[in-house]
Amino acid sequence: MARIYQNPIIPGFYPDPSICRVGEDYFLVTSTFEYFPGLPIFHSRDLVNWRQIGHVLDRPSQLPLDGLKASHGLFAPTIRYHDGTFYVINTLVLNFESVRNFIVTATDPAGDWSEPYWLDDAPGIDPSLLFDEDGRCYYTGNRIPPEGEQFRGHREIWLQELDLHSMQLVGERVGLWAGALREGVHAEAPHLYKKDGTYYLMIAEGGTAHDHAVTIARSETITGPYVGHLRNPILTHRHLGLDYPIVGTGHADLVETQHGDWWMVLLAMRPYDGYFYNLGRETFLVPVRWEEGWPVVSPGNGRVECQHPAPNLPEQRWPQPPACDQFDAPQLADCWNLIRTPREKIYSLAERPSHLRLFLRPETLAEQANPSFVGRRQQHINFTAQTVLAFTPQQANECAGIALLQNDNFHFRFVLCQTDAGETAVRLIKRAAGEETTLAELPVNGDRFYFKVSAKGQAYNFYVATQPGEWQTVKEGVDGRILSTPVASGFTGAYLGMYASSNGTPSQTVADFDWFEYQGES
Repeated sequence: MARIYQNPIIPGFYPDPSICRVGEDYFLVTSTFEYFPGLPIFHSRDLVNWRQIGHVLDRPSQLPLDGLKASHGLFAPTIRYHDGTFYVINTLVLNFESVRNFIVTATDPAGDWSEPYWLDDAPGIDPSLLFDEDGRCYYTGNRIPPEGEQFRGHREIWLQELDLHSMQLVGERVGLWAGALREGVHAEAPHLYKKDGTYYLMIAEGGTAHDHAVTIARSETITGPYVGHLRNPILTHRHLGLDYPIVGTGHADLVETQHGDWWMVLLAMRPYDGYFYNLGRETFLVPVRWEEGWPVVSPGNGRVECQHPAPNLPEQRWPQPPACDQFDAPQLADCWNLIRTPREKIYSLAERPSHLRLFLRPETLAEQANPSFVGRRQQHINFTAQTVLAFTPQQANECAGIALLQNDNFHFRFVLCQTDAGETAVRLIKRAAGEETTLAELPVNGDRFYFKVSAKGQAYNFYVATQPGEWQTVKEGVDGRILSTPVASGFTGAYLGMYASSNGTPSQTVADFDWFEYQGES
């Protein structure tokens, strides 16, 4: 019996996947927007089981995210390999009128990666690279056409040669294709491939929400003309209804296995409890077969399913990271992120051994700043997260605990704080559309405080204890839909993690987290 794999292959907020193969090894990167470190990189040998081996951008000098709005930052990377070197090309979106494209390189995909090579005069987003058989390298991206936007979202894909010595674009810039759909919006995510002497240009159209689609064109020469496939789009779920379990399929990349089989990685969303997807855009895998010189995606039904027969590759399972991080390592595990680039000390793993110490700083989650937050993605519709905290608030403005975050205007803060009467209490605060509401407050006493958050679909539950296992209910059945993109807008998925702040006032207080456990349920 054929092995079956489960989609998504990388659950949670891992959008815009790009993939390359080197021998029997596969490497994949995804977008990260305002989170630091940037661009997680994964390794697989069977296209199904992936392990994170680091981040492409893990130094502040590589990644200036200072002050960016939510869902700005790093868009849509592409990873390619050529002549012993890995290349990742990417867009840094400062705002939607100002973007900068850049390249980083490494000989080992686990790092260290180079400082960015910033490209001059490279408009648009979603850059990609093709290394042709003659050794020349070509850049593709999207842009507003030279004749101007004929309708809102009108874009075209363009091409120019990249000089690998100067890391700059050279020669003539050529417009290739504006997409397959009449007045189709946001032609983007271009990838060029060469197969059997023919160039294929695969792109995304329709925007990165429900109307997302994958289309393709081909040409006998790299500069065109490109002719669209008569059966475009080659993949979309937009016609299947809002209640379909997988929606928004698009932003894809192709890879050929060492055995000559073809596969596609792509993003999609899994709505639940209505059209809400707190997990954001996730990475999925589907088979591809070539017929009559064109790719057929998911032959037989043309859909991304929750289960597919596994690739014809030896199964390679990796050791799973422990559900509970004891903070014994000298560095944070790869699952953890900060918000924007850290320019000062936010945390320490050394000052109190086997603890994550957060420094209370004036910055808050409600600002476009770099607050004292160490978080990880929500990767399951149903989950339980727990931590234990040693913290004594010294002033009414000081707090520490767990935060569940979509962005600065949509989140929950479940924190230990001081009441107006000077007592210690745990407080649950909801921030939605910039307005804050205290949902619950419970007085507590002790020197170690256990926090637990669980979710069953969109019902989030909050508990506290001062002794192990002696849970007190703070609030159950809280509607978590504010953590979903259809409510909060933007491009990211929900995060949860450890948070501390002095809320605008300098402080010398610290919060020590002994461990953090995250367990997902199928």
